[in-house]
Amino acid sequence: MKQFQSSRRSFLALAAIAPFAAIATTACGTSGPGSASGGGASMWFLSGEPNQTTMQKAVDAFGASNSDNKIAVTYFQNDAFKTKIKTAIGAGQAPTIIYGWGGGTLKTYAEANQVEDLTSWFDANPDLKNKFFPSSFGAATVDGKIYALPNQYIAPIVLFYNKDLFDKAGAQPPKTWDDVMSLVKTFNDMGVAPFSLGGQSRWTSMMWLQYLLDRIGGPEVFKAIFDGKPNAWMDPAVVETGTKIQELVSADGFIKGFSSITADSKADQALLFTGKAAMMLHGSWTFGSMKKDGQNFVQNGKLGFSAFPTIPGGKGDPKNGVGNPAQYMSISAKATDAEKETAKKFFKDGIMTDTVIDAYINSGSVPIVNGIEDKLASSPDKDFLNFVYDLGKNAPNFQQSWDQALSPTAAEALLNNIDQLFLKSITPQQFAENMNATLGK
Repeated sequence: MKQFQSSRRSFLALAAIAPFAAIATTACGTSGPGSASGGGASMWFLSGEPNQTTMQKAVDAFGASNSDNKIAVTYFQNDAFKTKIKTAIGAGQAPTIIYGWGGGTLKTYAEANQVEDLTSWFDANPDLKNKFFPSSFGAATVDGKIYALPNQYIAPIVLFYNKDLFDKAGAQPPKTWDDVMSLVKTFNDMGVAPFSLGGQSRWTSMMWLQYLLDRIGGPEVFKAIFDGKPNAWMDPAVVETGTKIQELVSADGFIKGFSSITADSKADQALLFTGKAAMMLHGSWTFGSMKKDGQNFVQNGKLGFSAFPTIPGGKGDPKNGVGNPAQYMSISAKATDAEKETAKKFFKDGIMTDTVIDAYINSGSVPIVNGIEDKLASSPDKDFLNFVYDLGKNAPNFQQSWDQALSPTAAEALLNNIDQLFLKSITPQQFAENMNATLGK
C-alpha cells in the first residue's frame, strides 16, 4: 500500500538530506544495523520525499536535545527495505527500531519473540496512547498485546484523476463500475491511457482487488480469509473480483506495458500528471510527491480525487476504505537495554512532535493524531486533507492492505498470483484456488 509502502508505501523521490552529527545517513542504505555511540539506537526507514526529510528532521531535533541518545538512520527504497528487514530480523541483526505496517508481518515477529511487548509501557504513558486515533492500534496488536507504536499518517487508497483530461472528454469521475468501463473506451478513443499502473511492484495492482472485493462481497469476505476459515478464498466474490479485473485488462484499461512500470520510480504518478493517463488508483501519500514533482499540477488544481466506484448488486458499503490505518515502529527484542530505552524515549518525545505533525500536513498527509481539525482547515491542501480525514473517520470498515494483514508467506503468494492474474496467465478461478492453498500458512 502502502508506502505511506511506502507510507504504507513511501512509496517517493530521493532528495539530498543533510547528515546529522552522530552518523552520516545514506539515501539507499546497505550497511548493517549498527547504532550510534553511547546510549544510541539504530533505525531503518524508507527513502524518498517528503517522508525522509521529515523523519531526518525529527531525528536531528531529538539528537540535539538528547546527546546521549542519538538515532542512527539508514534509508532504503520500499521494495529493497522489505527484503532486507526480513533477512536482518531472521538473522538476529535487526536495527533497534523496526519500521513496518503492522498486521500479519508484525504477528510473525511477535510470535517469534523478535519484538518487544509494549503494552505495559503504553499503560504507563496513557497521554501518548490517547494522542493517536484509536483505530490505529488494531494493526499494532497481537493477541491483545501492543507490539508497535502507530505513527505518521492514515493512508487510504484513493482514485485520482487528471481534471484537464476529464474536461477535454466532457466526463465526470466514475461513480459505478459501468462508469469505469465507459470511461475506458472514452479515453482510449482519445489516445490516452485510462489508468496508470505501476504493475511491476505488484502491491499497486493489489489495491484494485482490495476495493473490488469489498464493494462486491463486503468486508466479511476478507475477514474470513484473515481468520483462516476453510475455503475462504473460494468465495464467489473473489472469482467475480478477478473476472472484473481481467475484463478491465482486456479492455485496455491500463497503460500499455504496465507490468514493467515500478511504483518506487514514481513513473506511474508521472503518467497521470503529464496527461498520459487519465486516472490512477493509489495511496494518498502520492499527493505529496505529485505536489513536489508534478510541475504545479497539484498547485494549479489539476488533480482530482474521489472514492472508489460502487458495484451494481454489491454488498460493500460505498463508504468503506482500504489502505493503511497508520505506519508502525517496533523495538527489536535483540537490542540492548540502553538501545531500547533510547527507542522508547524517541517514541515518546521525538516521533510525533508538533513540528513533525505540521510537516506531514504540509506534505499533504493526515497525521493519525487527535485534535488536528483546525490545522487541516488552515492548510492550502484542505480539500484533499479533509477528504482523507473524512474517509478514514467515517468508513464503516477500513481494511488494512492485504499484503500487510496476511502472513509473509501468504502475502508473497498473493503478490505473485495477483501479477499472474493481471497478466491473464491464470484464470480468476485458478487465482482463488491458488490462494486457498495458502490458508493457515
